[in-house]
Amino acid sequence: MENEKLQENVTMDDFIDDIEKNVKKIYPDDIIKGKVISVNEEEILVNIGFYADGIIPKNEFSFENVDLKSAVNEGDEIDVMILKVDDGEGNVLLSKKKAEQIVVWDDLKDIFEKQEEIELPVKDVVKGGVVVNFKGVRGFIPASQLSVDYVSDLKPYVGTSIKLRLIEFDKDNKKVIFSHKVIEQEERQRQREKLLQTIEKGQKFSGKVVRLARFGAFVDLGGVQGLIHNSDLSWKKVKHPSDIVKEGDVVDVYVIDFKKEEGKIALGLKDVNDDPWKKASEQYKVGNVVMGKVSRLAGFGAFVELESGIEGLVHISEISEKRISKPDDELEFGQEVKVKILSVDSSSRKLSLSMKEALAEAARANIPEEYKEEQEIGTTLGDLFNINLD
Repeated sequence: MENEKLQENVTMDDFIDDIEKNVKKIYPDDIIKGKVISVNEEEILVNIGFYADGIIPKNEFSFENVDLKSAVNEGDEIDVMILKVDDGEGNVLLSKKKAEQIVVWDDLKDIFEKQEEIELPVKDVVKGGVVVNFKGVRGFIPASQLSVDYVSDLKPYVGTSIKLRLIEFDKDNKKVIFSHKVIEQEERQRQREKLLQTIEKGQKFSGKVVRLARFGAFVDLGGVQGLIHNSDLSWKKVKHPSDIVKEGDVVDVYVIDFKKEEGKIALGLKDVNDDPWKKASEQYKVGNVVMGKVSRLAGFGAFVELESGIEGLVHISEISEKRISKPDDELEFGQEVKVKILSVDSSSRKLSLSMKEALAEAARANIPEEYKEEQEIGTTLGDLFNINLD
């Protein structure tokens, strides 16, 4: 009987020793890994490999007010900090948020060194930028780092999740600065390289007007900007690109030319199929008298627009029967006039016009039949109507 009791005592001691060898020794402020056993609305029960299970109260799970059942599942492995080895009821009191405060700086260091991309929701707007939160650590995104493009209003970012790169990290001073701009720049560079490898003359793109200059409009094709010169914005004369487009407009453009090495792309907004000069020779015949509008005045004559995109020159000698020193002696911008077509050159996009001949045509149309024969043998309009044409 005594031998049996001795054997029983040895077995019990061995059992306790075996348990002690396999059970972790834990102390307050230790950070260890645990596995979630169960979750309710107020607390999480965690197996930490100790005699007793650990409990994370809701207020120790996160710095934010979260729904525990949505935030964690049975079987999840999480980092926890030991707050108390015995909470008075035989359980170990744990904190997930305090553990994250310690572990998070190692995570941030790793993210910074590897330049990993992470996605975080924007929490608030502050002076000079916006704030994000990474596992309880406050991060800052300067306004200048939100986008490649200038951002005037930061409020629409609040509540949205954006992809970020950690560009400044200082654990000692708790400084964490993120950037979305660098990610945009990298994406645009990838798009730029891809586009420049595949671009061809005549190719059509949909782009966004990003800037206007005196000489034309710059259009973003997706990482690459091209220029639409004023002369390629419309078939009619363009004084300033704002007459045709404005910043922010989405337009369909054609590649006129490009220099791959320099990354320069010349674009056209006007459709080659809409070129009014294609039908000019059919629509405007030599000898026709048509109405037009004075579109430009120059020292050598006046340009008259017959329709949008088609204008011709009335040389100063063809403006009037009388001698004039400059076109604006007789004409003004926007004035409607009758002109006779003297020549049409569609390939060179040139029309030669005459107001003087148009007036003569109108006068001849009003000559009585009995005078027409006399006109043909040398009688002038001045003789017929007693007009001094000098």
